[in-house]
Amino acid sequence: MSSELLVDVGEDPASQLGQLKLATIDDQQWPNDESGLSQSETDLSQRFVAGSPHLPWDHPFYDIARHQIIEVAGDDNFGRKVIVFNACRMPPQHQLDHHKLLMYLKGTLDQYVESDYTLIYFHHGLTSENKPSLSWLGDAYREFDRKYKKNIKALYIVHPTMFIKTLLILFKPLISFKFGRKINYVSYLSELEDVVKCEQLLIPERVREYDRKLRASMKSTARPPMSPPRSPPLPNQVFGVPLSVLRQRSPDGDCVPMVMRDTISFLSEQGLEIEGIFRRSANVTLVKEVQLKYNSGSAVSFREMEDVHLAAVILKTFLRELPEPLLTYQLYNDIVNFSSVSSDNQVVVMTTLLESLPEENYKSLRYLITFLAQVSANSEVNKMTNSNLAVVFGPNLLWGRDNAMSLSAIGPINGFTKTLLDQQHLVFT
Repeated sequence: MSSELLVDVGEDPASQLGQLKLATIDDQQWPNDESGLSQSETDLSQRFVAGSPHLPWDHPFYDIARHQIIEVAGDDNFGRKVIVFNACRMPPQHQLDHHKLLMYLKGTLDQYVESDYTLIYFHHGLTSENKPSLSWLGDAYREFDRKYKKNIKALYIVHPTMFIKTLLILFKPLISFKFGRKINYVSYLSELEDVVKCEQLLIPERVREYDRKLRASMKSTARPPMSPPRSPPLPNQVFGVPLSVLRQRSPDGDCVPMVMRDTISFLSEQGLEIEGIFRRSANVTLVKEVQLKYNSGSAVSFREMEDVHLAAVILKTFLRELPEPLLTYQLYNDIVNFSSVSSDNQVVVMTTLLESLPEENYKSLRYLITFLAQVSANSEVNKMTNSNLAVVFGPNLLWGRDNAMSLSAIGPINGFTKTLLDQQHLVFT
């Protein structure tokens, strides 16, 4: 993995770039868009709710969402939300409204830009048939103002070509030095394991096949390592272990796992008035050290470490690494379609659904939601309203069996989580 954007192209970048004359950048195949971003399209983005369930054919973003170009894939190893952009899923230029694509991307990012987040761009599959115009790329970079660039902690370009590297040099005058340092080139999927568990990404098979061909084309001595296999669980393993197993191991049969009790107890004491709690990432080395301590049966004291954001990330990581989500796969369809329940019946239906959970899931969920209600009660100070908490915790409470979160589900899941937070005093009576 490397960051190569800020290459020295000399004191006169324009003259140097003029000498490139790359055949891969064919201006005749990159027609200028006829118009810029209109006010109505900007307004449209403000009305956009990313992930509306089963978008009807007449929805403004139906033609964009159906291609699954943009996905939300949980959190990375640093506790940051992951947004994935798949170039290979972009249809030919004449079949895609690139302005709407930009608004759709903005609508997605708007849910996460107040938190640290990571963007992964799978470049393979971008061709002369589906690549957007150079003018559109310029418009796109300018459209994403500081609020989008401030909290993006990394942009990973997977399977970069000389074309994309040269294109970034071309746009160097527009790209700030600070943002340029966030851009990383990833040559093989195995390199992503340092950032995010690849199994949670909905990586298109076309991209996986290309990665296999790249590996096969290399000499065996230079071939990059494959993604490491999962280690067998340790005797005291805590992360990635079913709640039922953790309950059986507990001396007193506690339904709420120790990790949840430790983190929530500490955060209740020291985190309720921390602005942006659950929105910031943590030092990945410390995260791994704490996980190792739990998995080896060692005691963990967050009070000694005095790091609120570390405890917050550990809590989210524990939930996300459960082999089955806290809300269970069994309730997935009911929760994704929950928005169709009338407001008068939502509390009753939600209570019935949650009471069908296994006891350890139900009690752990109640413990978590009761705590999050305390966080929300201090939202004037910590800025974490029920809506903000739902965006953070929704994807950590429920996901599909394929691990990744499509935009057709993220909205309903977050909506269900917000309603649960709003009505928790009635649901958990």
